[in-house]
Amino acid sequence: MMFEQGVDGFDRRDWQRSEDGTVRFALVGLGWWTREEAMPAIESSTFCETTVVVSGSHEKADRVAADTDTVTDALTYDEFLDGEARDAYDAVYVVTPNALHLPYVEAAAEYGKAVLCEKPIEASVERAERVVAAAESGDVPLMVAYRMQTDPAVRRARELVRDGEIGDPVQVHGHMSQRLMEVIPDPDQWRLDPDLTGYGATVMDLGIYPLNTARFVLDADPVSVGAQFTAEHEAFADVPDEHASFEATFDDGTEVSCTASQNAQRASSFRVVGTEGEILLEPVFYPDQTRFMTVRSGEQRVEVQVPPVNQMTEEFDYFADCLLSGASPHPDGEHGLADLRAIAAVYEAADTGERVVVGSNRN
Repeated sequence: MMFEQGVDGFDRRDWQRSEDGTVRFALVGLGWWTREEAMPAIESSTFCETTVVVSGSHEKADRVAADTDTVTDALTYDEFLDGEARDAYDAVYVVTPNALHLPYVEAAAEYGKAVLCEKPIEASVERAERVVAAAESGDVPLMVAYRMQTDPAVRRARELVRDGEIGDPVQVHGHMSQRLMEVIPDPDQWRLDPDLTGYGATVMDLGIYPLNTARFVLDADPVSVGAQFTAEHEAFADVPDEHASFEATFDDGTEVSCTASQNAQRASSFRVVGTEGEILLEPVFYPDQTRFMTVRSGEQRVEVQVPPVNQMTEEFDYFADCLLSGASPHPDGEHGLADLRAIAAVYEAADTGERVVVGSNRN
């Protein structure tokens, strides 16, 4: 089994081309994810540096800047949109609420800056199309921040599937859940506001992980979907999906089933079942947990504790490496748009109770 022989290089950076260089980032949006995950990841990276921070208030931006030695400029959103300090950064990380990605991508593209945009790419298919068009118009690289695609364990799973270690993929099962109101104990938070989150709270935020990881590992895309949602807790009164389950038929014939919840025990898993074996990653999507990969092929079984890596550092360094080496980053805007089209179909399927065709979105 190839997997047994590849354990020593499990955490290798199979994508790295550059040996040196630095990409300076402007971070647009200073919520907890930026401060607690993104900024430490950049600080520990090989090719990245935070030089500009952008927030809704100068007070917050100045406070964050004061705690980071590399930051030279602290801006408000309006100042960023007006192009202030544009010479102080090379790339932009957009991590505002979903429905606010578009204006900052448009501004970055206007100023000729590469964009790393948090997933999902926007709050709706129509706005996502405008994000992609803005990057194309400005001729700037656009990458959607699917951190699982640069996670070494997920990349090894993709290799195993590609190399036929489990035969032909037949089914994929993915799950992600958390107690949102314990993570962020605020009923007025943006993830529960349809004007900011988009189609809903759970598939947009959590269900997208198993869906996109399946797309990456299989190198395939969904063509039709079915779905069922429930929402009972009062905090989810304005969104349809406190709990969600959906399944998709992919264009390679694989059946993919996903479950997600914003009000359940924190858990995650990803399993690919093939004609001759299976791959299980559990836990998988939360970066702070000790993770394991189990591979079965015929009568052989191998379980490996996944070497810990900072998923965000891998993501930032991959993006920076692409910019430094002149390579095109992936997942790109069209890839992120394909997810939004599939997710829109999932919400339509849950609303109508009927199976919905996603259409041809291969990219």
